[in-house]
Amino acid sequence: MLKNKTILLTGASGGIGSEMAKLLSSHGIKLILVGLSQVALQTLNAQLGGQHYVIEADISTTEGRETILSSCQQYEDKLDILINNAGIGQFSLFSDLSEDDIATIININLTSTLLLSQTLLPLLLTRPQAQIVNIGSILGSIGFPGSTVYCASKFGSRGFTEALRRELLDTNVSVRYFAPRATKTALNNEYVEAMNDELGTHMDNANEVAQQLLSFLNGESANKYLGWPEKLFVRINSVLPSIVEKSIYKQLPVIKRYLQGDQRP
Repeated sequence: MLKNKTILLTGASGGIGSEMAKLLSSHGIKLILVGLSQVALQTLNAQLGGQHYVIEADISTTEGRETILSSCQQYEDKLDILINNAGIGQFSLFSDLSEDDIATIININLTSTLLLSQTLLPLLLTRPQAQIVNIGSILGSIGFPGSTVYCASKFGSRGFTEALRRELLDTNVSVRYFAPRATKTALNNEYVEAMNDELGTHMDNANEVAQQLLSFLNGESANKYLGWPEKLFVRINSVLPSIVEKSIYKQLPVIKRYLQGDQRP
C-alpha cells in the first residue's frame, strides 16, 4: 500500500515523529518533514540520507499552513498521505491551567489538525488511495485525571476522524485513527514516568510505536489502538464507564500526589 507513496509528517523532529520518519524512510518512502525547527529537520533529513523534503512551518498559523500547501504543490513527488502527528502533552491539575494553556493545547492538538487537513484535502483528492492519518491517543477514549484538556483534544480528534471518514466515503481519501498508549518521549516529565512506574502502567518506546504505525499504514483497518490491557479498557469504558471510574478512583491518590510534584510513596 505504501509503495511509491509520498507522506507528509507533522511534528517530524519530535520523539515519536523522528522514529516514524526513520522507519518510513528505511522502507523507501518519500517524506515531507514538517516541524518548527529548520535545523532539527535538516539534521534529521541528513540522518536519513538527505533525500526528503523539509518544511519549517507552524501548523497553528494560517501562514504556516499556506507554506505547507504551496510547498507541496511545487514538489515533483505529489502528496499521498497526511499524518497529523504534531501535538503537545499535559500533566497538570485542570485548576492550575491558564486560559492560554488550554487554548494552546486545543489549538495544536485539535484545531490545527482540522485546518491542515482541510488545507491539504484538495491535493489528496487528486491522488489514488490517499489517506489522512490522525495520531490520537488511548486518552482519546478514556478520560484520565491530570490530562483533562489533552483528553478533550484527543477525544475531538477521534470524533473528527470518524466524521470526516464518513463524509469522504465516496471519495478516494480514507481517514484513519492511530492511538498509542503511554509512550516514552520528551513530552513526559519525570513525574509522568515515575507515576506510570508506580501504577504499573507500561510505556512503549517511540520505536515500538513507529513499528505499529508502519503495520497500520500497510493495512486497511480504520482504527488502531495500542497496548493491552489499554485496548480492553477502551471497550469497557465505551459500555460500562463506571467500572473504569472505580479503577481510576483507587489510583487517584497516587495520581494526585504526582500531579502535586511529590514522588514519595
